[in-house]
Amino acid sequence: MADDGTRRRLTRLLAGLGVAYGIALLGRPREIVGAVAPAFPMERVWLVRVLGARLVAQHGAVLAVPNRTLIHLSSAVDALHAASMLPFVASPRDGGAARVSGGIAAAYTAAYAAIAAAAGRSERR
Repeated sequence: MADDGTRRRLTRLLAGLGVAYGIALLGRPREIVGAVAPAFPMERVWLVRVLGARLVAQHGAVLAVPNRTLIHLSSAVDALHAASMLPFVASPRDGGAARVSGGIAAAYTAAYAAIAAAAGRSERR
C-alpha cells in the first residue's frame, strides 16, 4: 500500500486534473461540447460552465487541503453527479454529454474513495 506522501501526491494530482478540467469547461465550453457531444444543444452550454465552476471549487478545495474529510465529500459530490446523469445516458440529444460527464464523475468517485479508504486503513494501524 502507498505511504501517506504518495497518497497525498496522488490526491493532489487528481485534484489538479479536476481543476484543469473545470477551467477548460469554463473557458471553452462550446469547443468541448462540440468535440465530445455535438448533439448537445448550444443554448444549454451555460450548464457546462456551471459544471466547470463547481469542478474548480470542489477540486480546488481538495488541492488546497487534501484531508480525508474533503476527499470523502468530493467523492460524494462526484457520485451524486454521476447518478444524476443516468436518466440522460440513452437520450439522443443529451446522452453523449451525460456519458462523458457522468463517466468522469464516476471515475473521480472511485479514485477518491480508494484514496480515502487507504488513508483510513493506514490510520488504524
